[in-house]
Amino acid sequence: MSAALRVDFLTLFPGMLSGYLGESMVGRAIENGLLEVGIHQLRDFTEGKGRVTDDRPFGGGAGMVLKPEPVFKAVEALSRERTTVIYLAPDGEPLTTNMARELAGLGHLLLISGHYEGLDQRVRDTLVHREISIGDYVLTNGTLAGMVVIDAVARHIPGVLGEAQSLEQDSFSDGLLTFPQWTRPAEFRGMKVPDVLMSGNHPEIEKWRQAQRLARTKKLRPDLLSPNSFQTNQTS
Repeated sequence: MSAALRVDFLTLFPGMLSGYLGESMVGRAIENGLLEVGIHQLRDFTEGKGRVTDDRPFGGGAGMVLKPEPVFKAVEALSRERTTVIYLAPDGEPLTTNMARELAGLGHLLLISGHYEGLDQRVRDTLVHREISIGDYVLTNGTLAGMVVIDAVARHIPGVLGEAQSLEQDSFSDGLLTFPQWTRPAEFRGMKVPDVLMSGNHPEIEKWRQAQRLARTKKLRPDLLSPNSFQTNQTS
């Protein structure tokens, strides 16, 4: 049985992925055949003894830039009939729940991790279908960002989560943050669980939780309540 989703990951630091892919939800998804991940060292697609993957930028400036030759060679070797090539970059499109859901429905993702000062623009212009950012900050390389993308996407593969309802109550699932949670004991160091959650009245619990979601979103992420942001979050 083929996996529901195949992800190939091109990076200079494949060792960063090994532990992550064997743990928790993602590890179980791979073990159960729902997700398949291939890790590829960019240097394996270079030529010459030096296995050089980067060079100085034209026009001057600090740092190094990933060369186009090995990336072109790797993408051409790893691509299939319907491959979506994704470049992890801080200036990419922000990762959202709806994007993760969309990517989970594709058959094959090829993630390219950026390193140093970035990737030669010819690769971005010619080979890359989507450029994704996980936030307005810069990491030492895109491998960690790629792990975040895999984690966010895997949750939307049917069968990966033990309870599908978890997706419905996640933050951002409908444009709001999630509600606060409590578990046993009902009282701890004088702090009690809200009475409504102990009532067994599920319509009232749902009403209370929705009010909590709205209040929490207003306080912590009021930007999510703007008409444009809410419409974007609802679009699938």
